[in-house]
Amino acid sequence: MNKTERQLAITLELQRSKTMRAEDLAAQFETSRRTIYRDIQALSEAGVPIVGAPGQGYSLMEGYFLPPVSFTAEEAVSLLMGADFIKQRLDADYNLYAESAQRKIEAALPESVRNESRLVRETMRLLHVVEPSTESKVKAYINHIRNAILKQCKISFMYIKKMPGSDGNRKNNRVVSPYGLTLVQGNWILLAHCDMRQDVRHFRLSRMTDLSVLEDRFLLPHDFDLSSYRPPDDRDERILVRANPSIADKIIEAVHFYIETIEERKEDMIFQFRVRYPEELLHYFLGWGGDIEVIEPASLRLKIQEVAKKILEHY
Repeated sequence: MNKTERQLAITLELQRSKTMRAEDLAAQFETSRRTIYRDIQALSEAGVPIVGAPGQGYSLMEGYFLPPVSFTAEEAVSLLMGADFIKQRLDADYNLYAESAQRKIEAALPESVRNESRLVRETMRLLHVVEPSTESKVKAYINHIRNAILKQCKISFMYIKKMPGSDGNRKNNRVVSPYGLTLVQGNWILLAHCDMRQDVRHFRLSRMTDLSVLEDRFLLPHDFDLSSYRPPDDRDERILVRANPSIADKIIEAVHFYIETIEERKEDMIFQFRVRYPEELLHYFLGWGGDIEVIEPASLRLKIQEVAKKILEHY
């Protein structure tokens, strides 16, 4: 942070916090008190109305606001909660950027609007529950992948597939050209051109290990637009299930993305799902136990029978 940036930040901090001691400002901006004294003097000479009170600290003259941006309480809440989201879901670098943005937004608010926005934020909370070690790894990968995208460098990683291949192996090494990152249903997904498949593929960051950025470069296709990109729908398999109406809400909440149709009948409900492969919903069906019955396909019925028999052997 250079001198001009620090002096602007000091002004914003005084506007946000009302009164700050020189030692507190020095600690926040990682500099000496002598430097803070010089900054305060330079700001005063530039016309910023800073008032110093012995034993209390520095403050801005009442009514002085910088920058001249006007937010309603609702607009402020939107921006501040957006920064909260960034701090939760992105990497450490953006955590710092989000905190800095929050301080600047709060500093730009008149006290009445700042207090009202604080009250509104206290009634709402963003919850992000994930296994700590997975979250730490994903955030680190976001940082590496984002830099690789900006530099247009390929990356390599070991990928753990959801289902084993024909050889029974779930792991394989991938080298890809990263195009973009997107958050889907709480999971970070990398959209990239895969050297192995010679096509655009999607990779969940939580299933990656041993990620590294390579020196090999790539060119992003001139006609590629992440905001308008829609992956092809390759869910070609259909599953027909009879369900107890008492768990219909659980089914809809858990696997709404896969539901094709719902038929309500007198004593039961018929759900039709569209999936990539029948086993994709197997663990959901097992969790619902006797409240559901797979009607089609026959291969999935047999698979459930096999799993049920294995479970019974343990009890």
